Amino acid sequence: MPRLTARPLAALTAAGMMHGVALAATLPTPPKTFDTTYAAPTGATLTVAAGGNLQAALDKARPGDTIVLEAGASFTGPFKLPNKTEGNGWIYVVSSNVASLPPAGTRVSPANAASMPKILAPNAQSALTTVANSHNFRFVGIELAPVSGSKQIYQVVTIGNDDTSPASLPSYIVFDRCYVHGETGASNRRGIAMNGAYVAVVDSYISDFQEFGTDSQGLWANNTTGPLKIVDNYIEAASENVLFGGADSRNASLVPADIEIRNNYFFKPLSLIGSKLAPKNLLEFKAAQRVLVTGNTFQNSPAGAQGGFAILVTPRNQGGHAPWSATTDIAIYGNTLINVGSGFNILGRDSPLISQPTERILIRDNVIGVTGLAGADGRAFQVVGAGGTDYTIDHNTVINTALPPTHKNSNVMLLDTKPPKVNNFTFTNNLATRTVYGFFGSGVGEGTAALNANASNWAFSKNVIVNVAAANYPAGNYFPRDVADVRFLNFASANYALAADSPYKSAGTDGKDIGADISLAPLATAIVPNPPGNVAVK
Repeated sequence: MPRLTARPLAALTAAGMMHGVALAATLPTPPKTFDTTYAAPTGATLTVAAGGNLQAALDKARPGDTIVLEAGASFTGPFKLPNKTEGNGWIYVVSSNVASLPPAGTRVSPANAASMPKILAPNAQSALTTVANSHNFRFVGIELAPVSGSKQIYQVVTIGNDDTSPASLPSYIVFDRCYVHGETGASNRRGIAMNGAYVAVVDSYISDFQEFGTDSQGLWANNTTGPLKIVDNYIEAASENVLFGGADSRNASLVPADIEIRNNYFFKPLSLIGSKLAPKNLLEFKAAQRVLVTGNTFQNSPAGAQGGFAILVTPRNQGGHAPWSATTDIAIYGNTLINVGSGFNILGRDSPLISQPTERILIRDNVIGVTGLAGADGRAFQVVGAGGTDYTIDHNTVINTALPPTHKNSNVMLLDTKPPKVNNFTFTNNLATRTVYGFFGSGVGEGTAALNANASNWAFSKNVIVNVAAANYPAGNYFPRDVADVRFLNFASANYALAADSPYKSAGTDGKDIGADISLAPLATAIVPNPPGNVAVK
């Protein structure tokens, strides 16, 4: 797995992402985050050998203690994490062979499973569950999976108990360098339900979650205050690799919030195309507030059970009982999208069920490789629905290969709102290769007409869009005839930084190069201009 470099969170605040640009839109409020740095335990050690009683050890351990599980041994749940009311510190549950695992801060893989004990979920149950106010458990180097041959697993790990108040939420639960997986070919709905406060999954490997007839996820949360942390993991699932929402939160204080998604590798196997496990998107927000998505790689998002969009921001009052559902204050910054059918889909509000409007969305410095995979339309951006306010799309580089004759509807962006229009809309400093329709509005055409019909208080400047008619667009933008006129540093070798002699060098509204800051986007060189058969380099 690729190792991605972390950047200080102080540099990733919304204000720090825009460098003084004059904007129509208000920027997102950054999430509250928390430190999950590994610190060696100092308390007593409880050893559980193969055949031993893990639940008894969980019940006996005091905060500060370590439970050591024999590597290679299997412990079949469900096990409950008790609420400890005395003492301070964490209870660690670790492998007896933890010294053979990659060091703290480094992602594990299935190759490390031999050094891990297994905590297993029996049929229709979870391996680990919580009680009210379970807290301060850290699992290090553990394999979490279904019992082999289980017919149905809903969640391998269930954090949360359909809490109706923040007061009873489990809290401070961390999975560190764990291997969380389903069983190939079985019905395993999801890996970890993260419905607690201060819950983290770091440096872990999550795979093989799929279920016929319903959606499946690697990680999921719908009913929590957060904060939640998802950092430096490999994450794979048939439907949404990671989903927030999708089931109603129990009250307005439990809309998932303060979410950090950083330096992960989201991957969808191409074998899902045409299968009964119809794929959906890589990351979806149906209910989420104050989110930072940065330094991630998103690979393979084919059309299937949805239109091929890699990342969705679409508020949903799923069961009709949560009109407070909202997608607000989301910053998606410095990511790479590889071999995606389409890029980003933003919905203003749910309909006909009531949700809150989508507000303060920032999409900046992403490198987006759109291929129209498996028949997707091939849109880098789409904004639809009624309402919504303060959307900023700035300094992105779009490499689009969804072109005729196989694709006839690709565009840089589809802006197709219903009254009221999206308000405070900014589209600046973006660079896009040729598409069929450019920046398009349904029923009105390209450019200025699309903006006037679908947005109020808009800013559209210093964009480079290859091979569209300049007369259709606002002044202050650039329309080269061919990608060669952009003067990439080395387009054929997928180096999308601008050459020194590019006319768009230092030409942005902020004095920076138009397009993404390539140094911020991991694996950007894996986006090839003409991927054979629309299969991305892995």
